[in-house]
Amino acid sequence: MKLAVCIKRVPDMEGRFRIAASGTAIDEAGLKYDMSDFDGYAAEVAIQITEKQGAGEVTVISLGPDVVQETLRKAMSMGAHRAVQLKHDAPVSDGLAVATALAAELKDGGYDLILCGRMAVDTQNRSTGAFIAELLGLPFISAISQLNVDGGVVKARRELEGAYELIECPLPAVVTIDEGIARARYPSLKGIMGAKKKPLDVKPAQLGAITYQVEKMELPVERAAGRIVGEGKDAVPELVRLLKEEAKVL
Repeated sequence: MKLAVCIKRVPDMEGRFRIAASGTAIDEAGLKYDMSDFDGYAAEVAIQITEKQGAGEVTVISLGPDVVQETLRKAMSMGAHRAVQLKHDAPVSDGLAVATALAAELKDGGYDLILCGRMAVDTQNRSTGAFIAELLGLPFISAISQLNVDGGVVKARRELEGAYELIECPLPAVVTIDEGIARARYPSLKGIMGAKKKPLDVKPAQLGAITYQVEKMELPVERAAGRIVGEGKDAVPELVRLLKEEAKVL
């Protein structure tokens, strides 16, 4: 069974962000980068499928400059078998343009199952997996929390508020992975060393037309520090007054 996982290199969301001089991107100086959390879940699920079946191949694919090779190597150190970098040096905000490049690489790969994370944690973009499925004309199941592949059929569970859905579709298919299904494993020393010998192909990204782009980025306004108005029931009148007169929420 051939599986492909689309992954993205993203900054650590716990870092301190600054806007770059261009005003349209974040300043990368001093930021730590890693695989997007949901993409890590997707990679883990794909690796587990091949381990369960005792056969198969997992290919990880990422679009970006040469620094994405570090993220691809991490996925291979987890257990992916090969990687593809779709080289493009400039940031791309258009999810359809990115999906077009990914679909161009995926279409002739003979993949049985294509996995993506539910969303990218930096942009909160949830469209890439759906666009890939549409461009390739494949069945699509989004935000799944359980996955079973057997006999050429995908069986998936998707969580709803107070309920869940069970969905089936034939292979080949595209799915996006939600949290709760699996946690990305920590690469072992053996895995890290082995990843250096696994194939990593570099190809030019065949981006689609850019239909939108970021015009300006701004950090949110700093919140004013909170203050203590008193303790116990004696503080209630003053708290109510402040909520009415200053916060104006009552």
